[in-house]
Amino acid sequence: MRVTYQTCCGVDVHKSFLVATIIKTTGGIEPSYQKKRFSTFNNSILLFKQWLLDNNCHDVCMESTGKYWIPVFNLLEDEINVTIANPKWVKAVKGNKDDEKDSKWIGDLFRLGLVKGSYIPSRPIRILREYTRYRYKLVSCRSSEKNRYQNALTVCNVALDSVVSDIFGKSSTSIIDYLLQQSGTSINHKEIASKLLRSLKSKEDAVIESIEGYQMTDAQKYRMRLVRAHMDYITAEINDVDSMIENLISSDPDYENAVQLLCTIPGVKHDSAVTIISEIGIDMSQFCTSKRLCCWAGLTPGSNESAGKKKSVRITRAGVYLKPALVQCAHAAVKSDKSPYYKKKYEALVKRRGKKRAIIAIARMILTAIYQMLSTGEIWNPSDLYKIDMPQALAEKQKVKAIKQAKKLLLREGIISESQLVS
Repeated sequence: MRVTYQTCCGVDVHKSFLVATIIKTTGGIEPSYQKKRFSTFNNSILLFKQWLLDNNCHDVCMESTGKYWIPVFNLLEDEINVTIANPKWVKAVKGNKDDEKDSKWIGDLFRLGLVKGSYIPSRPIRILREYTRYRYKLVSCRSSEKNRYQNALTVCNVALDSVVSDIFGKSSTSIIDYLLQQSGTSINHKEIASKLLRSLKSKEDAVIESIEGYQMTDAQKYRMRLVRAHMDYITAEINDVDSMIENLISSDPDYENAVQLLCTIPGVKHDSAVTIISEIGIDMSQFCTSKRLCCWAGLTPGSNESAGKKKSVRITRAGVYLKPALVQCAHAAVKSDKSPYYKKKYEALVKRRGKKRAIIAIARMILTAIYQMLSTGEIWNPSDLYKIDMPQALAEKQKVKAIKQAKKLLLREGIISESQLVS
């Protein structure tokens, strides 16, 4: 094999220490190795950096072990080219491995160009990504609390969620507050009716019937108050995170322009656009092609074939945060009547591939469009848009042109005469 890096370093990173092996190929077949161990404290990492520079080593490879690689990467990225590898590409053979052998193995693979580097965005994008991922966790936590709150109503014989569409709406919240303040199990029908707003007024009898005879102890009421207080706290945290995200986006005009550009895609709203930008950045040169980006996001069918038989074409588990956001946008895009482009595509796919595969295909189409838009700076305008969603004026123009061409063809072939054409 051809040596890609004459001088490089393989690093095996752990929580409290790292083991590094510098590999130099000066001449002959066998390279020379230098091994050294460092702590993961900042001063020791800086000593490791100086050791690399002293040995004229500017290419380093280490596997992405949890979050332990990030402190090392932060201190090395300004002067040294750091390649972060997925552990599955640099995994050593079991039974013959330790820390020093692991670092040597990583270095040997990297030296021959056999290690695929992972995409590591710039520092501002990484900071934005921390906030968007934290917001995702907060929203998930709030959803869990909402489910817990609704289950608490169910075990207390309150079936209000079977009548109202939103258990956390104004009317429902007022009714539940009334139940939490009651000392007994009896209810005042007139007071319940006075709390109903808009369309719920017509469901007065059903609402009263759903809560009549409820059983709620003081301990259960206290738990429900705790759950609601936690929900309110999480909501306030989400609002704070949203404000910080907006500040980060507005601090750079390029981010604002990219978000506005992505919002021209059907199904992509502001929050989804920010999430996508935080995951892939705005520089598409990192991915070379749109196919590589889709593969990185986990939207490309797998390749598992043996003896001429395809065993599986499942998508990978990559894109833990990006893929759900794109699937959510795909679901919104296929329901849009204003821009039926993806809706028509989905309807053509779902007949032969099923709903789930069709949604993944639409998500990949959206990500491909995002790649092209961020690369060229153009708004969403697919090349086959007019074939699916043609404006009425253009459709009429195309129809007149087609009729004119058809008449010329009939005359040329002698199927009809001029007199027949006029009549």
